[in-house]
Amino acid sequence: MTILVTGSAGHLGEAMVRRLREQGRAVRGVDIKPSAFTDHVGSIADEAFVRDAMAGATAVIHSATLHKPHVATHSKRQFVDTNVAGTVALLEAAVAHGVGAFVFTSTTSAFGAALSPAAGEPAAWIDEDVAPIPKNIYGATKIAAEGMCELVARKDGLPVLVLRTSRFFPEDDDNAGVRAEYGTANLQANELLYRRADIDDIVTAHLLAIDKAPALRFGRYIVSAPPPFTRVDVAALRADAPAVVRRLFPDVDALYAAQGWKLLPSLDRVYDSSRAVHELGWRPKRDFAFVLDCLRRGEEFRSPMALAIGAKGYHDEVFAHGPYPVTP
Repeated sequence: MTILVTGSAGHLGEAMVRRLREQGRAVRGVDIKPSAFTDHVGSIADEAFVRDAMAGATAVIHSATLHKPHVATHSKRQFVDTNVAGTVALLEAAVAHGVGAFVFTSTTSAFGAALSPAAGEPAAWIDEDVAPIPKNIYGATKIAAEGMCELVARKDGLPVLVLRTSRFFPEDDDNAGVRAEYGTANLQANELLYRRADIDDIVTAHLLAIDKAPALRFGRYIVSAPPPFTRVDVAALRADAPAVVRRLFPDVDALYAAQGWKLLPSLDRVYDSSRAVHELGWRPKRDFAFVLDCLRRGEEFRSPMALAIGAKGYHDEVFAHGPYPVTP
């Protein structure tokens, strides 16, 4: 069984190739950039290249994409060519080659404006039934690509699962105010409460999706560290998130104080990944409770995989005012 991994020079693609090689499984990495984890260099928008790369593959993990950090540096047409046309090329090649499972890496950013409740409203509880309201070309093209995945699954019989992943990149936040207020480790620990997963757990979800796709045929799943909250907490999380966290984790203040950390004052959304837990059998190891256990033991909470891959950036250029330019 040869698994084709697109985006193999990126964060998740590299992690997937690393894990599959560790397991002794046949894997073929594809990326537009050469890397130690890339076997075929080329664009997924090139149909001939995709057809050749797909030969002999029995499963596909499609993580190649233009990301939110590219919105300020790439045109809408470039986003469409890579995120939509590239996905269609891969889907059609997978059907032609009789691939048995296709996993598409989407994003919780696709929910767009649904993630930002108005002032005074409770935090948004985000599950798969929430309708996306894309607010930029990144979200719009990921939703369009998801639609093509569903079309091909239903019309051509290709088993396809869509994983809407939350944050897992190690880079600093793009918001200068947030960077000034919170250290990277502090912020990413906080995000595990509601909008982040460790890349090692993301890899596990993708491998489970490969196994489950033939039986499930099609489905969308949020992949984010399971939150400790319930729906009844959403108003309190928007008004005073630390009070809710302290109720659930009474020693959080002492553990955070020892690190010089602080909690976020308010949460605007909570990602509910219970469907992935129940239907995929996903059992992520690194959630907020895990962070606190690591702080008690004086250990690193980020996985060896996250540390090994490290920050890659999204551009060849280094920007003076942040990890990547932000559109106004």
